[in-house]
Amino acid sequence: MLIEEIEKIKKKVVIVEGKKDKICLENFGVEKIITLSGIGLFEIVDKLPKCKEVVLLTDLDKKGKELYSRLRNILIKNGYKIDNNFRNYLFRETKIRQIEGLKKLVNS
Repeated sequence: MLIEEIEKIKKKVVIVEGKKDKICLENFGVEKIITLSGIGLFEIVDKLPKCKEVVLLTDLDKKGKELYSRLRNILIKNGYKIDNNFRNYLFRETKIRQIEGLKKLVNS
C-alpha cells in the first residue's frame, strides 16, 4: 500500500524539511522535491516551479506539524492547492513520524 501511495506523488512537486527526507524520497523515484533547509518560509514560493498543487510533506512530529500549518497558510495565500493524501495516509496508516523513516517501513 505504501508503494502505491508513493506512486501517486512521484510526478508532483513535494516540499520536505531536509536533505535526508529528499534523499529518501528520491530513492523511491520522486522527482520534484524542494527542501526547506536554508530557505525562509516566505521564500519557498519563489523556489517552486510553475504548478497549481504541491505535496507538503513535513515531519509528523510536533515541530513538523507547526511548520506544516505555517507553510500551508503561505502556500494557500499564494494560490497553491495542497495535496494532503500522502501525508494523511502516513499519519493514519503508519507509525512513521519522520519522512526519512519511510525506507525502514518498506524494508520491514
